[in-house]
Amino acid sequence: QVQLVESGGGLVQAGGSLRLSCAASGRTLSRYAMGWFRQAPGKEREFVVAISRSGSNTYYADDVKGRFTISRDNAKNTVYLQMNSLKAEDTASYYCAAKLVYDYSTTYYQTWEYDYWGQGTQVTVSS
Repeated sequence: QVQLVESGGGLVQAGGSLRLSCAASGRTLSRYAMGWFRQAPGKEREFVVAISRSGSNTYYADDVKGRFTISRDNAKNTVYLQMNSLKAEDTASYYCAAKLVYDYSTTYYQTWEYDYWGQGTQVTVSS
């Protein structure tokens, strides 16, 4: 199985930027489609963005489109989430997730589709 560890969270002012990282160990990340989700206090975990196994396809939630960018470096076994123009409503714990797949191009946006999860990293945006 694969272990996922997120990092890069913190406190930032509205309009600022953060880059989250999700480092994998145990298995090569190149076998997995990846996603980022977030969960604010009292709310359900929600989809943010997904990337296919090859990295050729991405899929963004509407409220982050144009502000967030997902990327992956399979050689480093790491997935990144670049977050720009942050808003107070982006405040949440951010989780990366991995799904073992055989196809290279499909993205996944449902929490139940993912096999492995990290422990999360907190992002707080002050207004």
